[in-house]
Amino acid sequence: MMSVPGIRPRFIDKARAIPADIICFDLEDSVAWDDKPAARRTVAEALPEFPAGARLLYVRINALDSGLAEEDLDAVVGPWLHGINMPKSHDAAVIERIDAYLTLLERTRDIPAGQIKLIPWIESAQAIARADEICTASPRLIGAAIGGEDYATDLGIQRTPEGTELAFARAVVANACAAAAIVPIDTPTTNFTDLDQCEDDVRRARQLGYRAKFCIHPTQVEIANRVFAPSEEEMAWAKRVVDAYEGGKRRGHGAVALDGVMIDDPIAERAYNLLQWVERIAEREAQPEP
Repeated sequence: MMSVPGIRPRFIDKARAIPADIICFDLEDSVAWDDKPAARRTVAEALPEFPAGARLLYVRINALDSGLAEEDLDAVVGPWLHGINMPKSHDAAVIERIDAYLTLLERTRDIPAGQIKLIPWIESAQAIARADEICTASPRLIGAAIGGEDYATDLGIQRTPEGTELAFARAVVANACAAAAIVPIDTPTTNFTDLDQCEDDVRRARQLGYRAKFCIHPTQVEIANRVFAPSEEEMAWAKRVVDAYEGGKRRGHGAVALDGVMIDDPIAERAYNLLQWVERIAEREAQPEP
């Protein structure tokens, strides 16, 4: 998911060529307070004509307690919009309120019911403690993002390149997303000049179960696409596991040995899931470019 500052028309124009799965126009942290109305107008004008192609178009509106969320939604919601990024989702009530607003806007603007999806930002100690209820607060949710900077501020700590201070929160969000069958989205790597750090971040996040990255610079998109995609070694492993497991089933065995490792149902399921993931990536890449 590529974040594009809503106040920068030049960046919005450049986003036409960025191969992210989601282009997210930002009205929140990347926009100064006095520029909020101008950014809202800029994004509202850009959305109807933006060439989405195979990508999804999202907007990160301002927090519910900012007093700006309602105006943001009124300006950007239309048939061209796929979803809303909801910052400062400290509890389920925030998501329920935004869901109600979207239901009204869909009904009054002839948008199919439920078309506009939601991605909450879990970025406070309160939100981490309530991650499970947030991730199940609305059928509109397709994923949830962890906001590392706000979370660190809430705890009164500093972010480090190693990210040990986020390990617990990342794990909580990944687990809550898995339980709710939605996609966990990793926090931005704010030092966009350090591509090695970004790659390390993505690898650590993927190992925890994350399947997406909130990118703040186009160079990070390539890293996320590459690291989150199954590697050649992983695909080869999955094919060998499936072949061995299927062969065992034909012989009436519930488990088989492969390279000294016992292959049973959970391991086989991971292999099947990985191969299905590869198929979905291929289908995605076969769609028209933006």
